[in-house]
Amino acid sequence: MAPTMKHIAKKCFPKAIQVTDSFHVQKLAIEALQDIRIKHRWEAIDQENQEIQQAKNKKSSYKSEYLGNGDTRKQLLVRSRFLLFKSPGDWTPKQPERATILLQLYPDFKKASKIVQQLRNIYNQNTD
Repeated sequence: MAPTMKHIAKKCFPKAIQVTDSFHVQKLAIEALQDIRIKHRWEAIDQENQEIQQAKNKKSSYKSEYLGNGDTRKQLLVRSRFLLFKSPGDWTPKQPERATILLQLYPDFKKASKIVQQLRNIYNQNTD
C-alpha cells in the first residue's frame, strides 16, 4: 500500500495487478480509531490536571469523577484499547458496558467505530 512499493511493483512487474489485502486495510482503520482514542485520553489527562491544579489553588482536595462502570474518564480510555481489536461478539463481560459509555461520551469515536465495524463486516463476508 506504500507509494514506493507500488512504484517498484509497477516497474518490475508491469503486467501484474496490484491488490490491497484486507488485513492491512483493517489495520489502518483500527490505527486511525486508536489515534482518536489517544487524542481523547490526552484531553482527559489535561482536564484532570487542570482540575487538580484548581483544587490546589482553592486549597481543597481533588476527587475524580467516576462513570457508571466505576472507571474515571482516563481509565475508560485506557481500558477500552482492546475493544478496538475485537468484534463485539468476542468482548469480555465488562467490555459491552465500557463500550456503551465510551460511545456515549465521544460521538466522533462512535462514528469512526461504526465505520471500522462496517469495514470489518465487508471483509468478513464470504462471497465471490
